[in-house]
Amino acid sequence: MINDNDYAGLLPVDRDIGRPRPGIANCVIVIKLGTSSIVSEKTHQPLLSTLAAVVETVIHLRSQGHKVILVSSGAIGVGLKRMNLESKPKSLSGKQALAAIGQGRLIALWDNLFGQFEQPIAQVLLTRGDISDRTRYLNAVNTFRELLNMGVVPIVNENDTISVSEIKFGDNDTLSAITSSMVQADYLFLLTDVDGLYTTNPRKDPAAKAIQTVTSIADIRTKVSTSTLGSSLGTGGMETKLIAAEIATETGVTTVITSSKKPENILGIIDYHSSLTIAASSAPTSPTSKLAAPSTIERPPHTVFEPSPSPLRDIKSWTSHTLFPSGTVVIDAGAHHVLSRRESGGRLLPAGVVDVIGAFASGQAVRIVIRRPVNGSHQEDPELARAVYLSGMAMTRAGTPTLLPTSMTSSITSLDSLSMSTPLVSNSVLPDDDQVLVDRVKDGNEAWEELEVGRGLANYNSAQIEKLKGLNSSYIAQTIGYSDSDYVVENCVLRIKAIEH
Repeated sequence: MINDNDYAGLLPVDRDIGRPRPGIANCVIVIKLGTSSIVSEKTHQPLLSTLAAVVETVIHLRSQGHKVILVSSGAIGVGLKRMNLESKPKSLSGKQALAAIGQGRLIALWDNLFGQFEQPIAQVLLTRGDISDRTRYLNAVNTFRELLNMGVVPIVNENDTISVSEIKFGDNDTLSAITSSMVQADYLFLLTDVDGLYTTNPRKDPAAKAIQTVTSIADIRTKVSTSTLGSSLGTGGMETKLIAAEIATETGVTTVITSSKKPENILGIIDYHSSLTIAASSAPTSPTSKLAAPSTIERPPHTVFEPSPSPLRDIKSWTSHTLFPSGTVVIDAGAHHVLSRRESGGRLLPAGVVDVIGAFASGQAVRIVIRRPVNGSHQEDPELARAVYLSGMAMTRAGTPTLLPTSMTSSITSLDSLSMSTPLVSNSVLPDDDQVLVDRVKDGNEAWEELEVGRGLANYNSAQIEKLKGLNSSYIAQTIGYSDSDYVVENCVLRIKAIEH
């Protein structure tokens, strides 16, 4: 069974990194700069004025007691300049070679600028593969903790020299969000070529409206256009900023989009939100009272994404955003409804599994998928679906006591009458005389589609879960020879929750 206690000796101590209220001194701040903010798109020359302004801002933040991490793109851009090339090569090996050439020069540039203030820095190169193993992930977390406690500014980049598509973060917006989650940051600043999120591209549409505060990223996607692409040197755009904000805010990190042309605005943004926090703590508690922004502090241009009031635990964040899934576990409607409730603890019983796709080992990440009819004709009874799942069996042979509530047994005398939203596998049989036969609804004439609703960590391998699907957890030991846990998947994080009726 996988849980945080297994890594108690490796887990970061909150008081070392900490998460005070945003805006208060001694925050952990992650600042991300894209390639277009570091290197000229036309000449590939480093933008020294921007870099110097960022360095001065970081030094100022540190003088106020904050701990700062930089996530810096630009290795390939600097490599292009060094090799006098006009554009990025198309081949993966060509890009990796340029990254190797440019990364040393990029970190030397940062070291030279920070060296003017006698500020030590550290280079941290990561791939998703580096932190897909839990122990290696925690080692990286502890390294960040030690560097910050030593007064060092870590400068993070993806290790493009060895990254392949399967282990790439994809862009440094995502890397910065995962880094923020790793260190339990208070703020993530995404510096870009615009000063915030707009309804449309402000460089092309003069009617574009700035959005100051985002409380729901899902809602804001319906109100803004994120079709803008990154620069010719970069990989991101506004869509990747939203993805990064989604990852970071889920783990409790206040995320800000602001202009890289004025990095000093970071200081004003923190002061502004600090004043709001202080004012809110002393404001009347009446639900009808409204808090206005303090008139003495001007709001710098930016968009703030408010953090989740119930952030994901460290291991759930790691499972959801850091790991590359090794296989898929298909669940039924009842399991989906139960996992959607916070009290489930994110743990999946074998009774809710209807299929296993791919080969994976115990401890690896898996996709959690439901199947549903394409035409949506089937509608389940949510309470009955939950009851069937929690009972651990849908039907028992004569002589085997049912675990369903008495009030519901009459409703499932024949499972052919059940209208479930998920096609279910039939005839999972235990290899002993005291067998439990699980008959589940399936419709060969119905067209089904698969929808990923979340991810989790497997407690058993794919072959074992295949044998356990549909069974009560009390039969785990006699089916596979041992039982480490009553749950086949733990630390499930749902991205799509079941709709309550």
